[in-house]
Amino acid sequence: MAPTVLHLRSETKPLEHRSALTPTTTAALIKAGYVVNVERSPERIFDDSEFEAVGATLVPEGSWEEVPKEHIIVGLKELEEKEFPLKHVHVQFAHCYKHQAGWENVLARFPRGGGTLLDLEFLVDERGRRVAAFGFHAGFAGAALALEVWAHQLTHPPSSPFPGVASYPNEDALITNVKKALATGTAAAGRPPRVIVIGALGRCGSGAVDALRKAGVPEENILKWDMAETAKGGPFKEITDSDIFVNCIYLTSKIPNFVNLDSLQVPDRKLSVVCDVSADTTSPFTPVPIYTVATTFDKPTVPVESLSSGPALSVISIDHLPSLLPREASEAFSRKLPPHPP
Repeated sequence: MAPTVLHLRSETKPLEHRSALTPTTTAALIKAGYVVNVERSPERIFDDSEFEAVGATLVPEGSWEEVPKEHIIVGLKELEEKEFPLKHVHVQFAHCYKHQAGWENVLARFPRGGGTLLDLEFLVDERGRRVAAFGFHAGFAGAALALEVWAHQLTHPPSSPFPGVASYPNEDALITNVKKALATGTAAAGRPPRVIVIGALGRCGSGAVDALRKAGVPEENILKWDMAETAKGGPFKEITDSDIFVNCIYLTSKIPNFVNLDSLQVPDRKLSVVCDVSADTTSPFTPVPIYTVATTFDKPTVPVESLSSGPALSVISIDHLPSLLPREASEAFSRKLPPHPP
């Protein structure tokens, strides 16, 4: 019986440096009898040579489209928006099951080509909990960026947008930068920020809280909410009373909004930064319907328009936040992925 061939594709999303497989997990798969082909990639945090050194075969970028149907295509982010039918088994995050824009076209490509989508979002254990997820590092990176944006607002004129960011080589380098920003912002404000994290008990929320603590936000300034606190239904004044709101929940159905444009129109609003880690920008389920633009590493924030009072409000809605710490995030994710029974 011929061995199963896994084909790790190069990610096409701009500034996506993470990888579903790492040299460590690739070595384990090869030892277990798999053949692993790895597309060369200019963006991946791991050098091509790192995969070659553990026994993977390097293949041209984008070659997955032409490989035999029996090869399993492994990736992270969604494929480019094209129309040709998909004939392979694809392992990836498709981002189409919450009615995101274009979801019908994404899913239609599989039956037209006889292919199969194994969506990593729905790889769950017997308790319905995700087996492999980037949530912790998404929350960590989102909270870190939110602190930097808050400090930037206090030390720059409103006409000066928060500059682009790039991936960090490791967590220590990120936290060092965030500590400096927090100290500057705290000095300008005369106090540290008050931060509310909703979804604080989950992977994403725990990552956000961890980043806030490591950056030096006082424990009493971190408001940790989860299902019990939101059960009464929003919008919540506790959000507009905070300087920063980090949304870390995972939704598959509509719930009352945590915040909306009407709830922002209060004269005593302190809220100036929202990091929507969930980043369901185009989903009708979003409980943060105050923006419509997905932001990117080169343009991390988008302003909330038409506010009659209070400070300027910026939203971070980057949907690949873990790529701010791509090596650590990829290693943590990939270690959870194989092996898993079908």
